[in-house]
Amino acid sequence: MAPNRRKHANSATRVIPGGFTELSLKFDSDTKSEHKLYVKEHKVRAEKSSYRPLDRTLFVLNIPPYCSKDVVEELFSNFGVVTSVELSEHPSSLLQPGPELSTYFKPPPKQCFNVGYIVFESASSIAAAKRHPHDVPLVVCSTERTVQTGVSKWIKQYTDSFVKEETLQKEVDDFMKDFDQKEEEEKERQKEEEEQQKEDEEGWVKVGKWQKGKKARQYSEAANEKILQKEEMKKKRKELLNFYSWQHKNNQKEHIAELRKKFEEDKQRIALLRAQRKFKPY
Repeated sequence: MAPNRRKHANSATRVIPGGFTELSLKFDSDTKSEHKLYVKEHKVRAEKSSYRPLDRTLFVLNIPPYCSKDVVEELFSNFGVVTSVELSEHPSSLLQPGPELSTYFKPPPKQCFNVGYIVFESASSIAAAKRHPHDVPLVVCSTERTVQTGVSKWIKQYTDSFVKEETLQKEVDDFMKDFDQKEEEEKERQKEEEEQQKEDEEGWVKVGKWQKGKKARQYSEAANEKILQKEEMKKKRKELLNFYSWQHKNNQKEHIAELRKKFEEDKQRIALLRAQRKFKPY
């Protein structure tokens, strides 16, 4: 018996090619038009990190620009506890989180459709999000959660663009304090490495225990030149001068040749001075 096509078309969930599940989104309850989100489980084996665990991360496409991180977190918290939300312009590899910068030092975000990586506390939340009926839309703006758009949003952005001088000065001072502290730590680290690599009187170099994950020191041209000079000095110390009779004879020949060359140069210099003399008494 053939399956009922109408019953299959009215299923609770809708899966499209690529393994994505379709979710509906409405700005508010009075809006008739719906926006479509496409979600699937994040499975990139190359990313082995705790920031995007493979069994608890949901990959979301087509997130509208009026949905901020807080809004996305509240929307998907209906399926379980959300640990973190990451929004970007396009799918990208995982970037390790660096130092958190102040909002005054960050470029303004672009107003565009984004992709999201939503990490849940439990793996069952991903299955719950994929089982959500596509004909039951998620509501962005409600009485509990207001999202500003249009003129009201522009007015708020313009008002927030004015920063108090005291607040900005505090942010700059904190940033410079952290920068100076990092510079001091880097100088101390370089000083310790230089002390460890110093040679003792017999030419031995002290080698410490190598730390896992520590980067190898990059030698500069000046450091390489210094090493070459030390090697030349060692070679000269090892050479025995005037030990053999032929070495003594060669040194005498070179010395005599150098004296003859100097004598000829002096003769030419005296002849040039005589030719340039202008005083002629007779």
